[in-house]
Amino acid sequence: MSDRTVCRGVRGATTVEQNTREAILNATRQLLALIIRRNEIDPADVASAVFTVTRDVNAEFPALAARQMGWLDVPLLCGYEVEVPGSLGLCIRILLHWNTTKSQKDIHHVYIHKAISLRPDLSKLPPVDWKELEQWISEQMLIRETNKTPE
Repeated sequence: MSDRTVCRGVRGATTVEQNTREAILNATRQLLALIIRRNEIDPADVASAVFTVTRDVNAEFPALAARQMGWLDVPLLCGYEVEVPGSLGLCIRILLHWNTTKSQKDIHHVYIHKAISLRPDLSKLPPVDWKELEQWISEQMLIRETNKTPE
């Protein structure tokens, strides 16, 4: 940790079981929530976010999940991941550009579900209470809908 604020990249990836709107949005919200919570990210400090998907994921824009969670002022971009034969399919990736005083070594990248295979060296998460995570996501979405600030 230093006193100087710099822009850092935070990576993450997940997979979906099927190419449906709901599966894409749920998976993206889970991944985004874990990235936010693991790194103590204030959305006001996010400079931008890039979402990529494999070509077999096209039922919805994953960036919509960030909008649903209140990221209305953050520049978001979606695109396709490079197609490499034999690579992981049904995959959603996120690269957040975040203004922080944390050092690069203090950033926690998040890889979940089948995407753990992409970076097993970065996939050491503490146990996730998925039910509690979904409750937190619902609260974030409700805050956005009612235009209130979190307590």
